[in-house]
Amino acid sequence: MKKLMKIITHRNFPFRIFVLLLLFIPIVFWRDFSIHIYSHFTGTILPHVITQQWHIVLLNIIMFVTFLIPLSFRRKINWKEYGLVTAFFVSLFVEMYGIPLTIFFVSKSLYGSNVEIANTVFDFTFLGVNIAMDLAMLYATILMLIGTVCILVAWVTLYKKIKTEELVTTGIYSYSRHPQYFGFILIILGWFVGWPTILTAIFAPILIYKYVKVCSVEEKELKHIKKYQKYKEQVPFFI
Repeated sequence: MKKLMKIITHRNFPFRIFVLLLLFIPIVFWRDFSIHIYSHFTGTILPHVITQQWHIVLLNIIMFVTFLIPLSFRRKINWKEYGLVTAFFVSLFVEMYGIPLTIFFVSKSLYGSNVEIANTVFDFTFLGVNIAMDLAMLYATILMLIGTVCILVAWVTLYKKIKTEELVTTGIYSYSRHPQYFGFILIILGWFVGWPTILTAIFAPILIYKYVKVCSVEEKELKHIKKYQKYKEQVPFFI
């Protein structure tokens, strides 16, 4: 009973409930999500894919790779880690808006044409290109937006405090020990849900594993700071 009360009264409880509700959405709308995933893995979505839009490819690569810069504020840059995530974003956006190779390789000519396509629930025009989203893509976008907010808020917090404080524990860092990496994991999960192909199926678990490992390495680097242990006991790893 005491343990339950501790969980309920924890300052992160509303955020944990929100994350839990987010996780339930694919279960509630399992049919829409399964159609979305199956149409991508079988290549049936190929006629509906945006191609040869290299200006969107370049813009997205620059935007998402730029998010890596703030990570260097709290620890030494690991260029191998940066290279892996950069390769993910480059190949992802080339596939999404340039040349959809993995979808082409498993195209509907191999599986037949009687595969259902998920209904569009939201569409908009971006840089002259019409982008249509089904429910799973909209859900993925929400995950990525939340992840982006986590990264940006954490960046601002670090930028303001890193020169005056040995250990940043205020702001978003009072809710999560690794909000930036949590944000990146949400973005990676979002891209996997929104663009479920062989590419993202391979890269997503590798990148998530790498970021969790980076968090552990960072914690070892910070353990010499006296107040870190108390901070670690009070603030959760992610959420």
